[in-house]
Amino acid sequence: MSKRKLRKKGLGERIKECLNEYQNILIVTVNNVGSNQMQKVRLALRGKAVILMGKNTICRKIMREYAEAHPEINAILPFVKGNIGLVFSNDNLNEVRQTILSNKVPAAAKAGADAPCDVVVPPGPTGLDPAQTSFFQTLNIGTKIVRGAIEIVNEVKLITKGDKVTASHVALLSKLNIKPFFYGITVDAVYESGSVYEASILDLSKEDLMAKFFNGVRRIAALSLGASYPTVAALPFYLGNAFRKMLAISMVTDYEFKEATEFKNRAAAGPAVSAAAPAAGGAAPAAAAKAAEPEPEEEEDDFDMGGMFD
Repeated sequence: MSKRKLRKKGLGERIKECLNEYQNILIVTVNNVGSNQMQKVRLALRGKAVILMGKNTICRKIMREYAEAHPEINAILPFVKGNIGLVFSNDNLNEVRQTILSNKVPAAAKAGADAPCDVVVPPGPTGLDPAQTSFFQTLNIGTKIVRGAIEIVNEVKLITKGDKVTASHVALLSKLNIKPFFYGITVDAVYESGSVYEASILDLSKEDLMAKFFNGVRRIAALSLGASYPTVAALPFYLGNAFRKMLAISMVTDYEFKEATEFKNRAAAGPAVSAAAPAAGGAAPAAAAKAAEPEPEEEEDDFDMGGMFD
C-alpha cells in the first residue's frame, strides 16, 4: 500500500475514533494560517480539544459511513467544503472557541484579498519625502508638507471590510509600514447533540437564552389567546381564567368546591375583622380626634335692635 493510501486510511480511522470519543465539533476555517500558527493553536488546545485537517472528500466519505449507524452526523456534511478543519471536544465550547480565536498574527495586506476588517490610516507624519505627494493625491488623501516630510491631514478610511484590496492599497500600507490585518483560525459553526448552529450563539449567556425562550413563549401564548386556539403555552392562562369564573359563580351562589372554600371564608370574615380592628385601637384615635377638635367659638349674645332705626 502506498504512503498516500496509508495516510488516507489513517485519517479515516482517526476521524472515526474522534466521532466515537467526542460529542461536540467546531467547524473552523483556516485561510491564511501558517503551519507555525497552527502548531501554537494545537498546543494551546492540548488536553481540551483535537484538531483534524484533511481532504474534504475523505471526511465526507467517512462521515457518510458513520451516519449509517448515527444519522445525526449528516448535519455536518453541508459544512465540509473549502479550507476547513474539525475541532473535536467534550469541554466547554465557548472556552475552546476563545482559545482558537485568541491565536492571531499580524499580517500585511495582499492585493486581491478580501479585507477581514476596516483599515483606517491615522493622521500625522509619514516620514516620506515631498516627492511622493502625487501618490497620496491618487488615493484622494489630503496631505501637507511639514519640516520637509509629508504629513496626513485627516484620518482616512482606506479599506472597508469585505472590499478587495488593491495594489495601490498595498503600496501605501507598505510605505507607511502598516500591517492592518490579523489572520487566524475562524470558527464558523458548531455541531452539538445532533444539531448545527452558528458559532456566534456561543456568545449568548444562559440568562440571554432563557430570556429569548420565555419571550417566544409569551408571544405564542398571546397569539393563542387572541386566535382562541389552545396551545401548551396558553394553557396556564386558560386554566386561570376558568378558575376565576368558577370562583365568581361560587361566591354568589351556594355552589362550593375545595379551592373556593378559603376565599369564601375570607369574604365571610372580612367585615368582622374590619370592624374589630378599629374597636381594638379605637380609644387612642378617639382621644386624638378629641384633642384635635377645635374649641367652638363663643356665641355672641343677640341684641334686640328693634326700634333702633325707627
